[in-house]
Amino acid sequence: MDLYKLALNNIRRRKLRSALTMLGIIIGAAMLMVLLGLTAGTTTAIKDETNAYMYDIAISPESTSGNYLMDSQTISKVEKLSNLHDFREVTAFSEDMNNTKLFFEGVNNWKDAKIINGTQGVVVNQEAVAKLGYGIGSKITVKGKELTVTGISKEAQAPYVYIDQTTARQMAGDQVAVIYASTDGDPKTVADQVKKQVNGVSVETKSDKVKEIQEMTDQALLFMGFIASIALLVGIISVINTMLISVMERTRELGVLKAIGFTNWEIKGSILFESGLLGFFGGVIGVILGIIGIYGVANALKLADYIPGMMPIWLILGVIAGATILSVLAGLYPATKASKLQVVEALRND
Repeated sequence: MDLYKLALNNIRRRKLRSALTMLGIIIGAAMLMVLLGLTAGTTTAIKDETNAYMYDIAISPESTSGNYLMDSQTISKVEKLSNLHDFREVTAFSEDMNNTKLFFEGVNNWKDAKIINGTQGVVVNQEAVAKLGYGIGSKITVKGKELTVTGISKEAQAPYVYIDQTTARQMAGDQVAVIYASTDGDPKTVADQVKKQVNGVSVETKSDKVKEIQEMTDQALLFMGFIASIALLVGIISVINTMLISVMERTRELGVLKAIGFTNWEIKGSILFESGLLGFFGGVIGVILGIIGIYGVANALKLADYIPGMMPIWLILGVIAGATILSVLAGLYPATKASKLQVVEALRND
C-alpha cells in the first residue's frame, strides 16, 4: 500500500474536517497576501511619485513662519545661489468653493496631471467633479480670474484644479510654495548652506524624504505582517489539533500497518505528507483569494496602476511555501506520536 495515497485518501474521507482545518490557513494566507501586497504596492506608488520629481533638494517656507508661500524676494535669493540649478517651482493655494476646499496647483509637466479626458490648460480631478459638479467647459472664478475647465484628471485624493505654473504664480501674487532644485555637490551639505544663506526657509533633501517614506512603509509592512501572521498561526494550530485527532482515530489502522511491516519513518512520513498537503492547498486557495482581494481593494483605492507591484512572485511563492512548511512542522508532533505507537497496544485499541 502506498502511504502517500493513504494520506490523500484520509483527507478525502474527512472532507469537512479537512476543509475546516484549511480554512484557518486560507484566511491567514489571504490576509498575508492582501496586507503585504497592498503595503508593497503603496510603497512602490510613493517611491514612483518621489522619483518623478527628479530633484536633490526641496525648499519651502519654514513651518514656524506661518507662511505657506515664499515671496518673490526669497525666490530670487534662492535662484541666485551658485550651487543650485535646474529649478522647478510649484505654487499651490486653496479657495473655499460652496463650503468645499478646492486646491489649486501649478503644473510644470502636464504628464504629472494624468489627464484622462480633455486637454491641458485647466484640469480638474475626479474628486472636484464629484464634489463640485465641474466638467469640461465649466467656469471657475478664483482671485478675480475666470478659468474654463479643459480637462479631467484621474487623481482623486482631494478636489484639485491643475493650472499652468506661470498662471498659478501670477494668481498667488508672484509667490511659490516649493522650489525643487538639483545641487552641485552633496545635497545635505548644500541644504545646510541654503538654510544659512536664506532666512525663513526649510530645506529637505530627496534622500531624507525617501528615507522617511521607507521607514514609514517598513513599519507598516512589519505591522501588517504581524497581524496577518497571527491569523496564519491560528490556522497552523488547527492543523496540529486535526492531525492529533486523526492519529487517535487511526490508532488501530496504524497498528495494522506497522504489523505488516511499515517502518516508523514511513508512518511518520505519511502524517507529515498529509499535514503538508493541508498547508499547501490552504496556501494556494489563500493566495487566490488574496489576489482577488488585492484587485478589489486596489480598485476601490484607485491604485489599479500598481496592482502588478502588489503581487510580486516572492510574495506568492513565499505565502504558499510558508503555509506548507509551517503545516509540516505542525505535523511533527502528531507524526512522532504515531510512529511510536506500540503494535500490540494499537491493535487492542477500539
